[in-house]
Amino acid sequence: MQCERLISQIKSWFLHVQNETMAPARMVSFMEKHADECEICQSDPDVLAEIAKITEMVLPESKIPKATRMKQEAAKKAEQENKQEDDTDAADPGDSDDSSTSDDSNDSKDSKD
Repeated sequence: MQCERLISQIKSWFLHVQNETMAPARMVSFMEKHADECEICQSDPDVLAEIAKITEMVLPESKIPKATRMKQEAAKKAEQENKQEDDTDAADPGDSDDSSTSDDSNDSKDSKD
């Protein structure tokens, strides 16, 4: 995070959340609102990821809006599927290369005869 104002506000808000004088969801909405309105935060590519990490720490799973939870679950599922596809893709090219290599070696034997 590059915005010093947001960092200090988050620290202050977090203390309020710990003292139970502010709801965690309110803190999250304040962070998101600041990030939307602040020029420094808008130019910072990492601010949204940082806010997401803080949100996971501060906001209990049951309090995260259902739409947000569904997006997170879908993203995790897609990430796992992509990882599985990458693993199977990594194994498949080796098999096809072996068959083409054996064909090439047969061709070279035929040409020598």
